[in-house]
Amino acid sequence: MIPDMAASGVEVSLDNLLLRAGVTRQQLDEARSRAAGEGGLGASLEKLGALSQVRWAAILAECLGLACSRSIDEASIEPPVLEAVTMQFCRKNHVLPLRIDEDRVVVATSDPLRLGPLDDLRVIYSREVDPVVVPAPMLADTINRAFDRAASESTDMLDILDVGGETELEGGDLSVPDLLESDDEAPIIRLVNTLIFQAAKNGASDIHIEPYEQASSVRFRIDGILDEVLRPPRRVHAAVTSRIKVMAAMDIAERRLPQDGGIRTRVAGRHLDIRISTVPTPFGERVVMRLLDRSATLLGIGELGLASGDLETFKRLIAQTHGIVLATGPTGSGKTTTLYAALSDINSEEKNIITIEDPIEYRLDGVGQIQVNPKIDLTFANGLRSILRQDPDVIMVGEIRDSETARIAIQASLTGHLVFSTLHTNDAFGAATRLLDMGIEPFLVSSSVIGIVAQRLVRKLCGQCSQLVSVAESGMAELGLGYMLGDNSRLRTAGPGCDACRGTGYSGRTAIYEMLVVDDAIRAQIMKRADAAALRESAIARGVSTLRSSGADKVRQGVTSVEEVLRATSDDFD
Repeated sequence: MIPDMAASGVEVSLDNLLLRAGVTRQQLDEARSRAAGEGGLGASLEKLGALSQVRWAAILAECLGLACSRSIDEASIEPPVLEAVTMQFCRKNHVLPLRIDEDRVVVATSDPLRLGPLDDLRVIYSREVDPVVVPAPMLADTINRAFDRAASESTDMLDILDVGGETELEGGDLSVPDLLESDDEAPIIRLVNTLIFQAAKNGASDIHIEPYEQASSVRFRIDGILDEVLRPPRRVHAAVTSRIKVMAAMDIAERRLPQDGGIRTRVAGRHLDIRISTVPTPFGERVVMRLLDRSATLLGIGELGLASGDLETFKRLIAQTHGIVLATGPTGSGKTTTLYAALSDINSEEKNIITIEDPIEYRLDGVGQIQVNPKIDLTFANGLRSILRQDPDVIMVGEIRDSETARIAIQASLTGHLVFSTLHTNDAFGAATRLLDMGIEPFLVSSSVIGIVAQRLVRKLCGQCSQLVSVAESGMAELGLGYMLGDNSRLRTAGPGCDACRGTGYSGRTAIYEMLVVDDAIRAQIMKRADAAALRESAIARGVSTLRSSGADKVRQGVTSVEEVLRATSDDFD
């Protein structure tokens, strides 16, 4: 059972046992002061040479009246028990479920003083928890080996059925209406279907399947971070790749050249568009699958995460009758989502809205949407020329990639059209200089662009396990904005991780923004071909918020952490 850590005598008893074991009072006090930064009291005592981790585990178990073990019999670990938890959860919380004994679950732990993870396991398994104290290094090694073995066992079915390759795949059912309804027993088909289902269930945006010399790696990108979920044997990689290419109507015989394709399917009733990209590597084809949920609800303009002042500014920009509004940022920063929210907000029967995209990520009622198709020379530039003959009020160009598209978009804005588009720059201030670098004349840029929005996505703190810390502990000073908070303020930061956030401390994402309205002062600088640094300095002097200051606001609100803001704004040096 979980020990009563609240008993007042626990700390005193632990001190007495440590002193009896030869630890001096000076060592104990010093270890306790360093414990937070060194992984706990036991690790601190070991670094001071006062006590080994094995002896620490024995003393801790004696103090709490728990069982103790110097080793774990890996053969006794029941693989089904591990299916309820992740390796990340176990590593972060220093626990490993071993087996279920009737109405109890036996759990190895190197830190039984942390009640939270043990209580989480009690809820996960709906059973009381029997902790067994083990030395931390041995527990860490066992966690790695146990989950590696579990991953290997998940591919044993493929070994037993002797998967041979493409011949078996070519006869598979290629028109499954819902992956969960497929009754096909071909192991590779079931493996691919399971990967797609699990990725969709976990909210992954991408699946990466990468071949290496000894094995393949399957990783999901969840909330912008890649996490390995499976390491199948290398010999099944070609069969998995072939199955995916068959589903996407790609050439399975061509393995020397990159290919692109797509799959449209349903998973548990959800409509998915999956974009497939393959590239050759020395060990086989590398596959990336981008999952787009067509049944997902579009965000409203008020749900984007814009601060109240920036939200009002953005609403004024998209309410204009002409001009260009640009969304900038790296791939995967949410630019298209922002523009779709803007289109939805201004969409009405009185307006003719047409988009040209690559690909069309969401379907919008009342909006004409055109898919780029280079094979028939339907490029952004050619499509944009045709759109102008359709009497549009509002145009969205998926991306300005070249000077030809930029010139047509600018001419459209100067002839009475409102144009939305995206541009790949690090911040809002670099967008104008990027257009100038494309060969666009300064007077055209300054007279057509009315607003630029830069953005990044940051992970949101888990609502279940986030923790309150002081301003100093939060790292707010690293953002250069710590002076905005009082010394007594407390901020939320990522916790140790829980089942709700898959042990990461984060769940979901939100955006941070940088909004530049092109006013007379900015126009004058553009006419002088001022660089991005000069535009930034001028805008900040007049109170324009930057990506980093927007992130600091989110930290103050308890939405995200300093670490996330620093990760997302590494190119922002204000």
